[in-house]
Amino acid sequence: MKIYVGNLSYQTTEEELNDLFKEYGEVASVNIIKDRYTDRSKGFGFVEMLTDAEAEKAIENLNETEIKERKLRVNQAREKTENDRQPRKFY
Repeated sequence: MKIYVGNLSYQTTEEELNDLFKEYGEVASVNIIKDRYTDRSKGFGFVEMLTDAEAEKAIENLNETEIKERKLRVNQAREKTENDRQPRKFY
C-alpha cells in the first residue's frame, strides 16, 4: 500500500522517514517530493509498505504525530485522476 505523508519539515530526509515507518513493518520504498529546480523538499512524500495491514497500522499510529515541530498528515495515497493532470487555468 502506498501512503501519503504530508506536512513534513523541509529538513526531513528519506532515511528518517524510512526509520519512522519501519517500526510498523517492512518498507518497500520512500520518496520525498522535491522541487525540480531547487531540489528543495516540497514538504510531502510517499512511503510504500509491503502489506496493507502494516500500512494501516502505520497510518493509524503516525497520523497527527508531531515530528520536528510539525504534525504529520498520514493517510492512504490516492491515485491521480485525469483532472489532477490538467494544467491550471488562470483568468
